[in-house]
Amino acid sequence: MSEGLAARTIAAANGVAQDAAFGAVIAPIHLSTTFKFPAFEQPGPYDYSRLGNPTRDALADTIAKLEGGARAVMVASGMAALDLALSSLRPGDLLVAPHDCYGGTHRLLSFRSARGHYRVAFVDQTDPDALAAALAERPKVVLAETPSNPLMRVVDIRRITADAKAVGALAVVDNTFLSPALQQPIALGADLVIHSTTKFLNGHSDVIGGAVIAADKAVGEELAAWANTIGVTGSPLDAYLTLRGLRTLFVRVEQQQENAAALAAFLDAHPAVSRVHYPGLPTHPGHALAKTQQAGFGAMLSFELAGGRDAVKRFVAALRVFTLAESLGGVESLVAHPPTMTHAAMDPDARTIAGITDGLLRLSVGLEAEADLLADLSRALEAVAST
Repeated sequence: MSEGLAARTIAAANGVAQDAAFGAVIAPIHLSTTFKFPAFEQPGPYDYSRLGNPTRDALADTIAKLEGGARAVMVASGMAALDLALSSLRPGDLLVAPHDCYGGTHRLLSFRSARGHYRVAFVDQTDPDALAAALAERPKVVLAETPSNPLMRVVDIRRITADAKAVGALAVVDNTFLSPALQQPIALGADLVIHSTTKFLNGHSDVIGGAVIAADKAVGEELAAWANTIGVTGSPLDAYLTLRGLRTLFVRVEQQQENAAALAAFLDAHPAVSRVHYPGLPTHPGHALAKTQQAGFGAMLSFELAGGRDAVKRFVAALRVFTLAESLGGVESLVAHPPTMTHAAMDPDARTIAGITDGLLRLSVGLEAEADLLADLSRALEAVAST
């Protein structure tokens, strides 16, 4: 139903009232693990839920349309999505990845590399010379994460995907931080887009899942076959819950980023904060670029306290609305300390090179009243300043 429809209409209505059996408006949950064969050697459209499931396919179809892709594969987590997207790599192949990526991504790529599955070059993709040097080695895959987690660096998707294809590499973009509500990497040249659907797509912090969206249908079918082979496909119940959350994606993100912009401006002016990382600020190095490839600046931001880890400890202890927890993208506001939480498994030297300091805090901004969020941050910053 996507032809000629706005993306927010697809999010709200794709797959609605399509139940042929009973006319249910909301797509039912098909929890069955197995499906009846109509006759001997005549399988129906579904036979076993690891391979295919109507509920999971309804979610995949909606996400593929939102991302402008030909095929989406739903898997059990965001890390499974990343691993699936990189499954074409062979021993000796080179993967170019961002040096400031999510800690779980860095861990997976480092472990795979250490086991000889492929080689990895962690590169500052905002540095044209460093990126050009890596591409000169003719990698098989180039992975981009924009905005990056947790420093909110923005890379030029059009340029990096074009440069990747020029050397014969597959271009993969992690779109978790913005979602298709604010960015569509396939339209900018990406071959594959990956998501932790746990985050903004589900939006309620109650389902873990992942997705890989392919620009080319044949590539998507290959990934779907491999996901079935290794058994990483997501569960039907998780797909149902994620699709339910996805229905409100656009309205959630609109309000969340409005809150985030107000908080970023407040933090940027506060004397206890040494630096704010938010592309929506005109002073952010990626601000102009973000405006060319994003429909908004998102609901994620990070900032640095001048007092380092001791200041962080006092800050989080004083919070009442923000919750100290990992993950992001839910309706509730969360705060995380990357060095001890999301990026704890990252080598300290790698964190230093990436710019992840002990005073860094990451905010996932939710749907609470803006005034309450501002008051919470103000109270916590007062606790930092009063010691």
